[in-house]
Amino acid sequence: MRTRLLVFVTATLILVCAAMALTTALAQRAYLIGDLDGRVTNAAARSLDGAALHPENDDDLGFLDGNGHPAGLLAARLDEDGTIVAAEVVREGAAPKDLTAPQLTALADIAPDGTRHTRTVPGLGTYRVAAVESGGIRVLTGLPMDDVQRVIGGLTVAGAAVAVAGLLVAGCVCTVVIRRQLRPLGRVAAAAAEVSRAPLDRGEGVGLTRVPARDADPDSEAGQVGAALNRMIDHVESSLTALRRTEERMRRFLADASHELRTPLASISGYAELMNRDAARIEPVLAWRRVRAESARMTGLVEDLLLLARLAEDRPLHSTEVDLAALVARAVRDARVAGDGHDWQLELRPDAAPPVLGDAVRLHQVVANLLANARMHTPAGTRVVASVTSTPSTCVIQVRDDGPGIPPALLPAVFEPFTRADTSRSRADAGSGGSGLGLAVAAAITEAHGGHIRVDSVPGRTEFTIELPVTEVELETRTAADAMTRDTGQSGSFAAASASGSAG
Repeated sequence: MRTRLLVFVTATLILVCAAMALTTALAQRAYLIGDLDGRVTNAAARSLDGAALHPENDDDLGFLDGNGHPAGLLAARLDEDGTIVAAEVVREGAAPKDLTAPQLTALADIAPDGTRHTRTVPGLGTYRVAAVESGGIRVLTGLPMDDVQRVIGGLTVAGAAVAVAGLLVAGCVCTVVIRRQLRPLGRVAAAAAEVSRAPLDRGEGVGLTRVPARDADPDSEAGQVGAALNRMIDHVESSLTALRRTEERMRRFLADASHELRTPLASISGYAELMNRDAARIEPVLAWRRVRAESARMTGLVEDLLLLARLAEDRPLHSTEVDLAALVARAVRDARVAGDGHDWQLELRPDAAPPVLGDAVRLHQVVANLLANARMHTPAGTRVVASVTSTPSTCVIQVRDDGPGIPPALLPAVFEPFTRADTSRSRADAGSGGSGLGLAVAAAITEAHGGHIRVDSVPGRTEFTIELPVTEVELETRTAADAMTRDTGQSGSFAAASASGSAG
């Protein structure tokens, strides 16, 4: 790239210098030729005045005998047909000399109209000549161009020399400047080459080489390239870090899933083996109950895993309008039956449960999982409150308890699969602990409905909050109601006051 840029700059400088030299040479030549043409015109006028002294002699060139004529001046008399009758050239320190026949031939066919012509006269050189006429007298006059041509040649050579010298200086300066300006690009290229040699295919992207800060200045073109490369490297590192975390979570997920599935399978296999070996000493009903319980536990675990996989693939859910107030009320009633040792409470307002668009079965599963989580991880007598409220655009479900709370270190991962708080939160029933998928399933279902879930926990208070978007019909109804309330103004206030008075 550097070589191509230098060649381009050098070629541009050559063209500029050549154009400047050519323009200068043409301008100088035009000036010198114009000055010579002026002197030729003046010399022709003087020759015409001198010939007018003896108009009767068509071949009289006596006016050349006087002083003041420059050496090399050429003068001739023409007849009516434009033919040269007599022609002489002024010599320095000697009498004028007649022109020879070849010289006269070189000056033939010049009309006496004052136009300047360039003719090469054998033995004399190149001349600038003009023929004029006045009162029947025709005179041809010429001056040599050798001095002008020498001056033009000298100026051209000098201009070319100056142009070449300037070109060399400019080329050197440009070379130094370009090398200096492209040096940051070289360092950027070196950083990019270093990154390309990193073992990114093995996920090793931490500590990649960065472009130095001095080469990442956004005020320069090279700096913009360096800054863009640094941003790309940051993105690569963050992507690789996220990939490693995903792989670690996947390995942990597989290990936890294998462990959770192995436990009920081991129980089923153990009871089956005992029944085969000593069926008389093992009560069949008790054994089959344990087998069925472990089988149900394993079935629930597999169904939860399958649901998480389906939700991760963005498979569409069944959508219909769901009454969250009724849904939460049913979930609380079911939780009260399953765990009568807790204080279950429901908080609803008649106008605080707008319909949402979603899958009623899955949303019921979300609330049931949150209530089951509170039942299993809090001691008996804990107060658990489920409430439904709303905002102009969302419907909010909250499940809170006054149990021991979730450890702060566990809060960031509480919605990840197989996350348990057994080490710090008491269980109501140690033998019936969950698999650690309940909150993960709740979060996945909530996100699939376009909502989000969060948890806030301190000792003595743990609160899970679910926000779901309300349906567009409900939004339009609320907007119309708000507009009507604003339009009615005091009339609406009067009506409300009248209603309150009647109720009282």
